[in-house]
Amino acid sequence: MTRPLIGITSYGRDENNRFSLRAEYIEAIRRAGGLPILLPPGEPHWQELFEKLDGLLLAGGGDIDPALYGGVHHPTIYMIDPERDQVELALVKNAAAARLPTLGICRGSQVINVALGGTLIEHVPDVVGDTVFYRLVPGQYARHPVMVAPDSRLSNILAQTETVAASSHHQAIRQHALSLQVVASAADGIIEAVELPEHPWFFAVQWHPEITAAEDPAQQRLFDAFVKAAASKNSEK
Repeated sequence: MTRPLIGITSYGRDENNRFSLRAEYIEAIRRAGGLPILLPPGEPHWQELFEKLDGLLLAGGGDIDPALYGGVHHPTIYMIDPERDQVELALVKNAAAARLPTLGICRGSQVINVALGGTLIEHVPDVVGDTVFYRLVPGQYARHPVMVAPDSRLSNILAQTETVAASSHHQAIRQHALSLQVVASAADGIIEAVELPEHPWFFAVQWHPEITAAEDPAQQRLFDAFVKAAASKNSEK
């Protein structure tokens, strides 16, 4: 059987005019048996790529333009990329409509929420303080517990109702889209995961499971389940 093709959104252009992505995303998909392909921002023919995908992974990165969700500017907002926002919002809407297996991670979770009609917290410490640290210095990931709803599909995938998350974010879901269901949260109430109940496989997590997946079986199980769902989609072609 052909390996399922997993499209992964990449970061925007850097100062050297390069597109890039952390290797952990690729490695987690490969361990799960998927065939990864990068989807760079600004691709005018993204629909042609989308039609070939068996699964969509929306990766982390900079902030979404607050104008897209009725938010306000905040001095901590960084790396707004109109090219990336435009393509990723369109990808989410098409993935939901096409019932394509989809996984959003960190920024990807926020993109999913905004694409489906939700809003974001512009700067988490302004709302909940710093009882939970979600971001350290660049390149380092904070660790904190996440509580997962015991009756959720996500808890079945992780095989646990509490997990230790690796995080690096300062924004999060404020009001979740009406079509999404909240299935995990942090100790301060920040939404950590949502799923789309009417979709065969559509999840978004605020943390970075790819960072610890090589050493934490629960995090790798998320990628394994994602690629398995994509393989089922592939077999329908």
